[in-house]
Amino acid sequence: MIIQINTDKTINGDHKMREYFTSQIKTSLARHASHISRIEIHVKDENGTKDGIGDVSCMLEARINGRQPIVTTSQADTMELALAGSIGKVEAALASILGRIQSH
Repeated sequence: MIIQINTDKTINGDHKMREYFTSQIKTSLARHASHISRIEIHVKDENGTKDGIGDVSCMLEARINGRQPIVTTSQADTMELALAGSIGKVEAALASILGRIQSH
């Protein structure tokens, strides 16, 4: 599974943040890893440098082998919470899709 992380100019995409995001993705989606070829994460601050509630947006795109990609978005106060929200949505979608595939 390839993991690509993209940030806007207001989000610090340092090595520590990238390691955290990668570990969260690998841990959370481990049981579905054989079905996923690539994960793309796009993190941006909707308000730029201004403070705001729920202004960090995380879009997560999971490319499933032989299927259309799953795209989820979550907004929260921090990058970590936005990522967790997007991961939760992708997990639910993958469980649903893969459950349907296995039942046929």
